Amino acid sequence: MEISSRNVVEGTSRAPQRAMYKAMGLDDGDLSKQFIGVCHTGNEATPCNIHLPKLALKAKEGVIDGGATPREFSTIAVSDGIAMGHEGMKSSLISREVIADSIELMVRAHQYDALVGIAGCDKSLPGTMMAMARLNIPSVFVYGGTIMPGILDDQELTIVDVYEAVGAYDSGKLSLESLKNIENTACPSSGSCGGMFTANTMASISEAIGLALPGSASPPAEDSRREKMVYDTGLACAKLLEMNIRPKEILTFEAFENAITMLNSVGGSTNGILHLLALANEVNIKLNYDDFERIRKKTPHIADMKPGGSYVMNSLDKIGGIPFVMKKLLDKGLLNENCITVTGKTIKENLGHIQIQNIEQTIVRSIENPIHQVGTAVILKGSLAPEGAVIKTAGVEMTKFRGKARVFDREEFAFDAVSKGEIEEGHVVVIRYEGPKGGPGMREMLATTAALVGQGLGKKVAMVTDGRFSGGTRGFMVGHVAPEAYVGGPIALVENDDEITIDTETNVIELHVSTEELENRKKQWKRPSPNYTSGALAKFATLVGSAAEGAITKPNLESN
Repeated sequence: MEISSRNVVEGTSRAPQRAMYKAMGLDDGDLSKQFIGVCHTGNEATPCNIHLPKLALKAKEGVIDGGATPREFSTIAVSDGIAMGHEGMKSSLISREVIADSIELMVRAHQYDALVGIAGCDKSLPGTMMAMARLNIPSVFVYGGTIMPGILDDQELTIVDVYEAVGAYDSGKLSLESLKNIENTACPSSGSCGGMFTANTMASISEAIGLALPGSASPPAEDSRREKMVYDTGLACAKLLEMNIRPKEILTFEAFENAITMLNSVGGSTNGILHLLALANEVNIKLNYDDFERIRKKTPHIADMKPGGSYVMNSLDKIGGIPFVMKKLLDKGLLNENCITVTGKTIKENLGHIQIQNIEQTIVRSIENPIHQVGTAVILKGSLAPEGAVIKTAGVEMTKFRGKARVFDREEFAFDAVSKGEIEEGHVVVIRYEGPKGGPGMREMLATTAALVGQGLGKKVAMVTDGRFSGGTRGFMVGHVAPEAYVGGPIALVENDDEITIDTETNVIELHVSTEELENRKKQWKRPSPNYTSGALAKFATLVGSAAEGAITKPNLESN
């Protein structure tokens, strides 16, 4: 086995490099060991990440006790909750690529032999895992942990309740004092947003796909078990390095099937689809929408998690966390049991000691009595989205909606219309030019969707966008429409009062406009000027592809 770090510290020619390491407190004994990078996304931008530098210290202790030398570094993380609802959200998805790229550059530059990755907010989880896959060095991922729910009038609150309260206030259904009480209560500590939103979805997936230790997804951020889990992750990474098990051996097609099963069984975020497509691309696994539908149709939705359900991650943790869910799935043959994981053992071996107890709880149903017979991360296709679109049906009672379009060319215009009470029952709110290229960055629409729900329109209207939705979004909301408006997709041709049908039973999204009329509109259509012509957002727009392929960036090698 090649030990990359020896390229940096061995031989007389590497005396300058050793001198620099010794300036940081290392000695010859430290330099004789293999180097493990300990990356975290800690910052003061968000409660999801504020505690991660402290957790990194525990991971380093585990690495040292495992016989290796840790080297800590950090990378960026955008707070989706704080970036939501304004121009800042365009940076969110782009940060996934920057996180992956920056981790790659740090590891390649310093020739680390293995990697521990600690992440908290939404895009930092897939970004870290993408870097691990790309680098293909022994790597273990660990989540920073969920926030505790806020408690107000004996009700558990999450950040989504605050967004929905804004809509209730705007429509006169909530007083300013009540809004302030919700604001002051919803987020009591550090940790990622509490429901089965994107961060907790991707944490759950990290266990199911085999990149994280069993049981690592659910302990809260400020629970003492979280520090132990991070220590164990550092120790496990050192052992994984000894075994020389690499991400490409773990991230097989069957492992991705397990991840899709997890996504659907817990009613997870639609962003999970986007991120799994991107992660598969890093290891050259051919994953597409047909695979998501095939797995969804045989996966029962069994975990009653917010936003579509009743419970937060902390509640799931109390009954056994993700291993509890996985064991239920495994016992019914719904997981590929022989997939290898970062423990060096298979999924079946990891879960072998878990016994499903008949405890009284309503959080996770039995396979025989699920919330829904099939999964909730639904792929739609049709004349409005020839390449596909996604909708999450957890907590959504209706399966079909037909209504008249209200068209907006940016999210702010739609939010203003909602705030002014201009959206009515039967409308399909169409928000376009918010796709990967057109935004750029494929903004999430939680501020707008939550406002609609807060006004009581969640079951009376639908929304369609080439942007994304937060994992906290609920309602009949369709995102990831592809091709996007900016490249001339059909969503660019929609006009006010056009009729649109969304059907989650037949997986169809149709624009009821004749082919001849669409061709005439296409001739009149002109691509708008880009919103950014320099900087990171402009670079992303020139390199990014379709949401149906994970909105990944690809270098244009032919032009070189």
